[in-house]
Amino acid sequence: MDAVTTDAPSASVLAPDASIVLPPRADFTRAVQGALFLLDRRRLFAAARRRHGTTFTLDLPTFGSVALIGDPDVAKQLFLTGSDVVHNVRPNLGRVLGRESMFSQEGEAHRRQRKLLTPPLHGRRMRDYEQIIETEAARELATWPHGRRLQTTPAMMRITLNAILRAVFGADGEELEILRADMPAWIEQGSRIAPIPKPPFRFPGSPWVRFARNRRTFDELIGRLIATARADPNLAQRVDILAMMVRATYDDGAPMTDSEISDQLLTLVAAGHETTANTLAWAVERITRHPDVLARLYDEVDGEADPDPDEQPRNVLRQAVIHEVQRTRPVIDLCGRTVMADRMALGDWVFPKGTVLLVSIAQIQADEALFAHAGVFDPDRFLGSRPNPMSWLPYGGGTRRCIGAAFANMELDVVLRTLLRTYDLQVTGASDEGWHSRGIAFSPAKGGRVVVRPR
Repeated sequence: MDAVTTDAPSASVLAPDASIVLPPRADFTRAVQGALFLLDRRRLFAAARRRHGTTFTLDLPTFGSVALIGDPDVAKQLFLTGSDVVHNVRPNLGRVLGRESMFSQEGEAHRRQRKLLTPPLHGRRMRDYEQIIETEAARELATWPHGRRLQTTPAMMRITLNAILRAVFGADGEELEILRADMPAWIEQGSRIAPIPKPPFRFPGSPWVRFARNRRTFDELIGRLIATARADPNLAQRVDILAMMVRATYDDGAPMTDSEISDQLLTLVAAGHETTANTLAWAVERITRHPDVLARLYDEVDGEADPDPDEQPRNVLRQAVIHEVQRTRPVIDLCGRTVMADRMALGDWVFPKGTVLLVSIAQIQADEALFAHAGVFDPDRFLGSRPNPMSWLPYGGGTRRCIGAAFANMELDVVLRTLLRTYDLQVTGASDEGWHSRGIAFSPAKGGRVVVRPR
């Protein structure tokens, strides 16, 4: 078979009898691959890339035989391939977020849900949530000790959880107090079990049994909140996401079911909480090691106090910093698809039906051909330009790009702005913090430590 050129618009479907051509198989034992994937997958991927190039085959727990793609052109082809040819990677986060979650849905069902859920997370609705986020950030920052080193990861977790709970559910109440108290442990538990194989049998005390019990509690709480919303005479005036879901209808006029609402709300809270919090902790870790960037951020935030409506937005450097943090410290390092065609040509390879294709976000975003001096933290590379969505992938790519990307970006910007207005961050000469795996997401190994003093 002739190799598919890397500038092809998408993958090609071939005849069922076409010869299979797989990327080179990593020459580590299956046991070593499995152990490293669970304990230090970044090390595994880097070692395999040095031996085999940008694309290679691995045998991994949960997924089985997979092709790991670190070539940006091949990844672009994959992202442009239709949902009739590739589905979401299997297994995926739907196994912990629910069968009605957008992670679980395919084809027309996925399109319908995405269309329904897009409006609350974009446009003018964002302004309704910005004040919530600023309030929650200010409330948490007021508790920070002055002049003593603190870990920002848990603090950012509290900010993003409280903000997303208020944006999703609107008002406080008994159910929200329970969610506020218990959701962090539930989300961390789900994040840790998602990448590991699910045992074929249930036994008391297993992580999967405990997660199932917590999920039933969540569904019961959400069921009560849905019932309260439906009975609310002011439902039409509410701007929280739960109320919008209760009011929403599909193109055929059908409303969302309670199970759909519950799964989607869990998806929004889980996906919009941990990843954003870890990115904020990484942002603190990065800017406190780059005093020139930090000084310019303070100049920018001070200039925002008296904005000129005729000028361009004044947060351009802060946005560039956010983009560069997400490039150099990606919280989520993989996204993927599963081949549904009998044979699919992608790059130089031909994959059979059922093959799992994982895109290495971290490898692509560290590619020198895409980002000059890729190992250097340099926000200026994004000044005056928007990141290329085919090479800058913190939110994934293609039709499954994170639906909450705009919300997350706004939240990152508002929390950083509030932090910079409130505190002087002490520059540190300490070595870079390492990577700590929380199962799905990566956080700073020492918690994004910082020393602050009031401005």
